[in-house]
Amino acid sequence: MTEVIVATNNKGKFREIQEALKDLPLKLVPLWELPEPIKIVEDGNTYEENALKKAREVAKRTGKLSIADDSGLEVEPLGGAPGIHSAHYAGEGATDRENNRKLLEALRGLPLERRKATFRCFIAAVDPVTGWEKVVQGRCEGLILEEERGNNGFGYDPLFFVPERGKTLAEMSLEEKNSLSHRGRALQTLRDVLKSYLSGRGAAW
Repeated sequence: MTEVIVATNNKGKFREIQEALKDLPLKLVPLWELPEPIKIVEDGNTYEENALKKAREVAKRTGKLSIADDSGLEVEPLGGAPGIHSAHYAGEGATDRENNRKLLEALRGLPLERRKATFRCFIAAVDPVTGWEKVVQGRCEGLILEEERGNNGFGYDPLFFVPERGKTLAEMSLEEKNSLSHRGRALQTLRDVLKSYLSGRGAAW
């Protein structure tokens, strides 16, 4: 088993990562299970910068292979907002419900066909032993509904409607969401990247 530190304190995000990588012999460890807390200021100008900063810092502090993601919701009629500020759209420390409420208010009165949005995700992997780094990405297109639907997922999932499935991300099972979401698609690529890299590094598979 190869121990991999997952640079997140978000339990919903960690579950998605566990599900996507479950068939690989990895021991995934989230930040809240580390003996000492690690807090990282996400001050990058892009998702990729933030993901790399988190992965590099955690890898440096733990000495272990680390992965970190940064993702955001880009809403077309809002000029791409909230984007990299998605987690704090309604202010520092805002809850998912507060962020969703602000988004709905910003889109008030717009018909569904004009509420186009894209979820983007970048995941960075960093090995402090070899210096190896890799960044993968994924995206998912959809529409923002006028009210929340579904009890699964987290963040903007209850508002993000995927037309070809006829449901929001929060109405999907974890397996279905991982098959098409921005993070799920990035994780599919990451899975292949990790398998190839660790096999070449001599890890036991």
